[in-house]
Amino acid sequence: MRVGCPKEIKNHEYRVGLTPESAYELVSQGNEVWIESGAGLGIDATDEQYMAAGAKIVDGPDPIFAECEMVVKVKEPQAEERKKLRQGQILYTYLHLAPDPDQTRDLLDSGVTAIAYETVTGPRGQLPLLKPMSQVAGRMSVQAGASALEKAHGGRGVLLGGVPGVMPGKVVVIGGGVVGFNAAQMAVGLGANVTILDRDPEVLEKVGTHFEARASTRFSNAANLLDAVSGADLVIGAVLIPGAAAPKLVTRNMLKRMQKGAVLVDVAIDQGGCFETSRATTHAEPTYVVDDVVHYCVANMPGAVARTSTYALNNVTLPHALRIARMGWKEALRADPHLAEGLNVHEGKVTYEAVATELGHEYRSTADVLGIA
Repeated sequence: MRVGCPKEIKNHEYRVGLTPESAYELVSQGNEVWIESGAGLGIDATDEQYMAAGAKIVDGPDPIFAECEMVVKVKEPQAEERKKLRQGQILYTYLHLAPDPDQTRDLLDSGVTAIAYETVTGPRGQLPLLKPMSQVAGRMSVQAGASALEKAHGGRGVLLGGVPGVMPGKVVVIGGGVVGFNAAQMAVGLGANVTILDRDPEVLEKVGTHFEARASTRFSNAANLLDAVSGADLVIGAVLIPGAAAPKLVTRNMLKRMQKGAVLVDVAIDQGGCFETSRATTHAEPTYVVDDVVHYCVANMPGAVARTSTYALNNVTLPHALRIARMGWKEALRADPHLAEGLNVHEGKVTYEAVATELGHEYRSTADVLGIA
């Protein structure tokens, strides 16, 4: 199979879909790999390194979108990239379609077969292709929030860890999954006063057992949430419903109860955000203020630590890419029901139910697409 990897064009996105090592694996199994010139520079991977791995370097993205059977990316295709996609082509990347009707419509119109990293499942119901970026984003959320809390950046002027004789900052983490757990680890490590909210008693037990007295846990209901965020210096939104838009848990009215200069970091922004006042921002302009509360809503947080993120991502995405290239997408999905969960769009139909429901599109099941009774 001819596999192509274009350079990412989203604002301040430095990751790349394939490392030179991944390109070598694909080539060694008999595939052609085309890499856009300069695609790897954000992780210090040169064209020469890709060529040494057996890849072909092409100028610009057009040859990849025009001639490659599978396109491997990191972030969802931007509007100008979506115009280049075509029927019969495989797109393998993060998509986050539920809060993005324009992207969904363009993918449907293109006829592409789109497999989303974020909905591929694991044997215990986990999301293994999302997990490494969730780990990165969870850890980054605390350092981003700590920076936004500085007075020069519009925050309250609070040091999360405090100093002897001065109380530490209060951090509230909404969601105890992968993002929330990693955020809590970082906040606890800084010496902050940390509270984790979740609705799943098993999750609360797990994080409570892990952190013991170093963090508090609370059941996430409206009253507890309002009480927690009202006194917080930093609130981290770490809520995920696989494939669906994130619920708006922190309302505009709740902001009025928060402290002036408090910070919200919305790690769920890829799925629309879990704060009512959230809107996606970029690394170039990461924050804005609503009702005296600083919002950090960068939609590609892991792109700032591109080398770590790219290698962590390739560790989990490459095995599926190899399988798709070897077997073809349809046989690969038939052989692996977990990979089949990644199919979001195929030849003009939405094949992921949560996306179809959220955006009002006709739903066609993956089983039907694959001819599985």
